[in-house]
Amino acid sequence: MLAIARQRRILNLLQEVGSLRTTETAIELGVTDETVRKDFEMLEKRGDLIRTHGGASRPERIREELPFTERQVIRREEKQMIARLAAGRIQANETIFLDASSTVLTLAEFLPDLPLTILTNALNVFTALSERPNLDLICTGGLYDARSRSFIGLTAEKSLQRYNIHRMFFSGNGLHLDRGASESNARQAAFKERVVAYAEDVVFLADHSKLGRKAAFFFAEVADLGCLITDKAADREFIEQLQGRGVEVLLGE
Repeated sequence: MLAIARQRRILNLLQEVGSLRTTETAIELGVTDETVRKDFEMLEKRGDLIRTHGGASRPERIREELPFTERQVIRREEKQMIARLAAGRIQANETIFLDASSTVLTLAEFLPDLPLTILTNALNVFTALSERPNLDLICTGGLYDARSRSFIGLTAEKSLQRYNIHRMFFSGNGLHLDRGASESNARQAAFKERVVAYAEDVVFLADHSKLGRKAAFFFAEVADLGCLITDKAADREFIEQLQGRGVEVLLGE
């Protein structure tokens, strides 16, 4: 297969699934890992993809153009596995913060039948949990951001000061070993940074495609994280390095 045809196939695959692993792509194309890495490098120079630890993903501008309803179904199985593991960390009578990510909205589906206080800035999460009788459900309020269907800004940030947050469950656009967790939206990043400061247990929920990536705005260092919950396709070297820095890692099966 000529390079131009191979790279076209890579971009078609990337459009379908959002991210690729080097080894899996090499098998799919019938070439070596090194050939795929060179293709990734060439495509990154053209702005067609972003190389990540062990693979590649679509540029952030493409991801961000997807409506929330479409993002919600991307990697649905991985999100469900991650959500089940996350739900297992929750204990009765805790105050839990849930952010506005599609992965955390999936967690809302698996929330255990326990008495809990749920604090959220996400309209979708609030709606999904609104009929649960055993929950004290609190919305931060604030400036409404239609793209993420969430509340952000000073009012939302100040509302956090009233609560002792036992566990924060959140996602983001990337997790980098040196720079930490990042977001493509500056206001979302600023809000999440504030929640991290107030939370006792900071739990990052992310499928493998987000590992090793860097988005525009960083809001948490690796040292701030208590736990990463991801899927079984996560890069083993990345996971081992994260564990070496004291972060608990749970892998979905």
